[in-house]
Parts: sequence; structure tokens; C-alpha cells
Amino acid sequence: MFEVYPVLEKVRTQKPVVHHLTNWVTIYDCANVVKVFGASPVMAHAQEEAADMANIASALVLNIGTLTTEFIESMKIAAKSANIKGIPVILDVCGAGATKLRDDKCFELLNQVKINVIKGNASEIARIAGLEVHTKGVDSADVSGDLTTIAKNLSVKKNAVVVITGKQDIVTDGKAIYLINNGHPMMANIVGTGCMAASVIGTFCAVEKDLAKASAAGLVCYEVAAELAAAQSSGPGTFKEKFFDAIFNLDRATVEKMKKIGC
Repeated sequence: MFEVYPVLEKVRTQKPVVHHLTNWVTIYDCANVVKVFGASPVMAHAQEEAADMANIASALVLNIGTLTTEFIESMKIAAKSANIKGIPVILDVCGAGATKLRDDKCFELLNQVKINVIKGNASEIARIAGLEVHTKGVDSADVSGDLTTIAKNLSVKKNAVVVITGKQDIVTDGKAIYLINNGHPMMANIVGTGCMAASVIGTFCAVEKDLAKASAAGLVCYEVAAELAAAQSSGPGTFKEKFFDAIFNLDRATVEKMKKIGC
């Protein structure tokens, strides 16, 4: 079992730049969560600067939540620059399984650029893995079959870390498997916790070469903070405020004591 806190410590010490081409609905919260973890978010979507911005970043986060055809082209430009530089590219397949356009553009990105981490909920990842499932907008639908096996097979097929978020998070690089049981139901009552999770994964991958370990460590810290925030809040509004405070104030003793992670 690895220690989680040292990866967070590297984020706070190195303060990596994390470039986003992300969901317009949640962009403010994605920037905030990266900032409170100690890193430096940048949200540059224009095709004219996407490559240059990726070139000065330590990780690139792509999120198709509010996709357009033009936006996907910007993602490709940024990702190709990130691939050349050798920094990790995280793809949140937000809403995959909901429409043909989303499916087509996810596969287009996966086939035309190197994606290092594929992140989504159960039905989104199942759809990317080739199963006939239909996502409820951006909310997960039921998936038949073993999620760990689905994630592992997709990881091997795409040579990428696969992250399935949910009541239990699954992280695998095709060999190692991390099962994370932190988090709180209140997370489902505010918009953007899934998008923020992708930004957190990108932040931790920016400082740790073992991308499965980085993804797992990021999710543990993120979800431990959610547990702390929920204990102090009376509803979604106060939860969100307490959530960012809890992330900012995470310490070694709290993280290592509260982590619920198995292999």
C-alpha cells in the first residue's frame, strides 16, 4: 500500500501548471479545485494558442462536457503538443453513451492523439469500451458486467490508465488495480464533482510519473475532503464552500488515517 500524502505534497511544492480544455458549465470550479490543491490552472481553448499553452504545462485535461466540433479540434491541437512534450493527457469522456456525436468525438480523440488517462463514470467508460449502454445525459446508467474487468480490458486495449468514478472508484493501468471507497453522497448534489475529479487527476499526474498511483492518490485526497466537508455542512451550498476549505487544509495525518484504498 502506497502513501497518498507525499503525492499531494509534491503538488503543493512543485505547483504545476495544469492546462484545461474543459466543460463551460463547470470551468470555474475546475480552476478552483486545482488552485486549492496548490497547483496553477489555465483554461485556454483557442486553437491559436492551445499548442503553446500545452507546451508550458505539466499536464493537459480534456473534458467533452460542452463539446463542439471546433472545440474538439482545439483539443487535438493541444494534445498533439502535449504528446510531443511528453506530459500526461487526461480525457474525461463526459456524456459518452448519450449521443452519437459524443461517442464519435471520444473515439476520434482516442484514435488521433495519445490519451494517457481515460476517466468517466461507469456507463461512460463502458461505452468507450464498446458496450451498448446509454448514459443519462452526464449521469451514469446501470452497466451489466464487472466494472473492474471492463476497466482493465480497456486499459490494456488503449495502453492508458482507466478511471471509473462512482460509489467505489476503480483505477487501473491494466496491471495494478486501486479500489477507492472514500467520498460522500453529498457530492452527487452539486454540479461538477465529476469534472473536478478529472482536474484533480490531472493535477496529481502532473507531478507523479506512475499515472495510476497519481490518479488514485488524487481521488483519495479529493474524496477525503468531501467527507470532511459533509460532516460540517447542512446542505449542498455549505458543502461546496466547506469542500474547498477541506481540500486546502488537508494534512498528512488526516489523509493517511481516512484513506480507504485497496488493491
